[in-house]
Amino acid sequence: MAGARSGPVTAFTHARPQETDDALRHLIGQAAEAGTVVRLDTEETAKHPAIAPGPGVELEASLDVDSSVAVALGGDGTVLRALRSFAGTAVPVFGVNFGEIGFLAAAGREEVPAALGRALHGDFETLAMPAMQVRGGGDELFAFNDLALTRRAGDRVAELGYSVSGEEIGRVRSDGIVVATPAGSTGYNLANGGPVMAWGVEGFVVSFIAPHSLTARALVVAPDDELKIQNRSADPVELVIDGRPVAEIASGAEIQASFRPDMAVLAVPDESGFYRRLRETFGRLASS
Repeated sequence: MAGARSGPVTAFTHARPQETDDALRHLIGQAAEAGTVVRLDTEETAKHPAIAPGPGVELEASLDVDSSVAVALGGDGTVLRALRSFAGTAVPVFGVNFGEIGFLAAAGREEVPAALGRALHGDFETLAMPAMQVRGGGDELFAFNDLALTRRAGDRVAELGYSVSGEEIGRVRSDGIVVATPAGSTGYNLANGGPVMAWGVEGFVVSFIAPHSLTARALVVAPDDELKIQNRSADPVELVIDGRPVAEIASGAEIQASFRPDMAVLAVPDESGFYRRLRETFGRLASS
């Protein structure tokens, strides 16, 4: 159990903010009653113009590491944004699902406002989340779900070479390559036919998008091994981090990806284990 929390709360909301307005007001009201505040940064302040300055809220605030908890009102993408924002800190991210899957959420929208009370008072367990550290083109980025190199729309099939710890594994012609953490293995990787990796497993998985090969198979990589991917295509390919396009990788250029344990903290329900979460989430999707 995380225990009682009394510091400020940082809020992140869905890309469709109107869906979370009521929950955000509940959170601000509960924070005021608890003698603390909900911080909204410049982006979140602009998304919720009806939220006025007052008790329980701080507008256009900075994302300080003295936050006691980050509350993500949205889907898994919102939770991932919060995890990236507090990467390398001990601030837990408590997700309330307003999206479709909610695999990373600690509660569903139907549990508001009780779930928000649990977030404010530390009534949850925590899980250390690994990430993939991505380097290329002078930038350093972190992916908590996955990174992908994909051909651009309208371009020819990509040709990507990859090596692990200096050993070349091969070249694959495909629409792209996906590198997933255990948390991200149930997303794009699973759609590629890659394996599900349980939370707590150290390592990552490499899989391919529509490979033009009978031998391209997913590869689980040990945590201490560095992966290099080189763009051997004639055209640039797009680098996508946790579903967000962030850069183009030129022909002949490469990126490096390394597993980094304990890069963020995710709040999880007391009674929720990985396998139960897997069954409930994907069983629900299959029956809907």
